[in-house]
Amino acid sequence: MPLILWALIGVIVVAAAAAVYALQVARARRELVLRLDGQAGVASAPITILRGTDEGWVTRLGRWLRENAPTSWSDAGAAAPLLVQAGFEGDFAPLFYTTIRVTTAVLLPLAAFVLGPQSNFRYLVMLVVLAGVAGVIGPKAMLDRMVGKRRDRIRKAIPDSLDLLVVCVEDGIGLDSAMLRVARDMAFLHPDLAGEFLVVNRTINAGLSRDEALHGLYQRTGVEDLRGLASSMVQSERLGTSIARILRVYSEALRRKRRQTAEKRAAEASIKMLIPLALFMLPALFALILGPAAMTLAQTLKGVSLQ
Repeated sequence: MPLILWALIGVIVVAAAAAVYALQVARARRELVLRLDGQAGVASAPITILRGTDEGWVTRLGRWLRENAPTSWSDAGAAAPLLVQAGFEGDFAPLFYTTIRVTTAVLLPLAAFVLGPQSNFRYLVMLVVLAGVAGVIGPKAMLDRMVGKRRDRIRKAIPDSLDLLVVCVEDGIGLDSAMLRVARDMAFLHPDLAGEFLVVNRTINAGLSRDEALHGLYQRTGVEDLRGLASSMVQSERLGTSIARILRVYSEALRRKRRQTAEKRAAEASIKMLIPLALFMLPALFALILGPAAMTLAQTLKGVSLQ
């Protein structure tokens, strides 16, 4: 019975996640179709810079947690920069993260204790301990995974965005206006990097220096390529060199680096395949080849011993 309950819970969770993902994909596709049809008002819809400022259920839940939860939960500690790099820049993001960690650390062992086999005490204790470890480590692991995925998306979007930025700069558009134009045009294709460009534009308009705004790209994303891009753009502005040439060279260097990374991963694939090959395929192959011979040899030795 507990296995059936666990299977049912897993099916429900997977179905809910699939439904949410399908709704997001359908919404993005509908917005893209409307944008291609020429409805310019939709172009700014997916660009959400001040995340968490809407008056939806998330904000109401965050306010309720802030009023009822301990004040220490609003401080995520070392995970605060990771939350920003994962794209959660709202005021309630640290509070939600801490609440999720506490909830999983308490509910998962409790669920394991209630749904686990009560007749086998040793197995029950092991299940509760594993659930507690998963509840403590799980949220941090998921956050690290989300940070890694967002960094990969931003890293892949940089060369295309730089090409469009070069076109805008060569046409006589200022760097700030060019970044704003690139952010709006790349919002559907690369929303993460577009949002970061818009943050830079708004921080510059708010009075922050361009050097600090550009260096803030690395602090909010953790992508080393953006760190080098910010340094190149700041150095180009100080020395008076052509910003278009700097961007073009940097874009070509990033594409070359991405191609070399792909070639490196392709070369490492054959070596990484040795581990599953040795663990799973070779034992089965040896059993298939040597099994009949071993059985025949055993029968022969048995007949000799009887004689």
